[in-house]
Amino acid sequence: MTTSQPAADSGPGPDDAGARPSPSISRRALRDGVYDALLEKILDGSAPAGSSLTIDALARELAVSPTPVREALVQMEHTGLVTREALKGYRVAPPMSREHLEQLFDMRLILEPAAAARAMARIEELLPELRAAHARHEAAADQVRRRLDEGRPTTGEGFAELREYFTADWSFHLAIVHASGNVFLQQSLDSLQTHVQRMRQTADHGRLDMDEAVAEHADVLAAFETREPTTVDDALRRHLHAVAGRVSSDG
Repeated sequence: MTTSQPAADSGPGPDDAGARPSPSISRRALRDGVYDALLEKILDGSAPAGSSLTIDALARELAVSPTPVREALVQMEHTGLVTREALKGYRVAPPMSREHLEQLFDMRLILEPAAAARAMARIEELLPELRAAHARHEAAADQVRRRLDEGRPTTGEGFAELREYFTADWSFHLAIVHASGNVFLQQSLDSLQTHVQRMRQTADHGRLDMDEAVAEHADVLAAFETREPTTVDDALRRHLHAVAGRVSSDG
């Protein structure tokens, strides 16, 4: 989130309480809001892989001008979530190739165990956060499971529970990396989040690995509870290898 800082000396004084945000901040906030709305459409399945993204139509749907839509799509193109063809416009990117999936998990297997090893120095601070993240993940899985048991869709308007599940899942991993105390490890994992989202964009929302993922997170948490670095490393690597195998079998 971007916050403005007060001027040091000159300029409007404290009586200027009605000052408006600068146009650049307002424009950036609008673009970010459009980006989030487009990301939601991709992840909830309402804009499936390969589908066309027309700037004017999206602007009408979101009740904004075409400019923030165009800026958001340019930003998405840099992440690989959408592609652009000359004279044809933007499309939702195709599913990640098997090769790119392997590279994604290879990178995670480099970053996350390294972060976990460093997080051991802050284990007493990490454990409460990791327990809370795991509890949130379990609760989110229960909500999605209940929706599926009732035969309600997890796409379109029903995506809210699934979005919370994905967020809770990723937050568990972020808690470990943040506890490493290494800002560059944190930035590296943050940069992978969009690619993880892309991995999920074509997921079959009716066939999830929730039970496996929740159980594996429980194993990782239990490993941290032992305070044994080798046990933690083994549990985390088993989880990441297991997720990679499940994703590959779906591809």
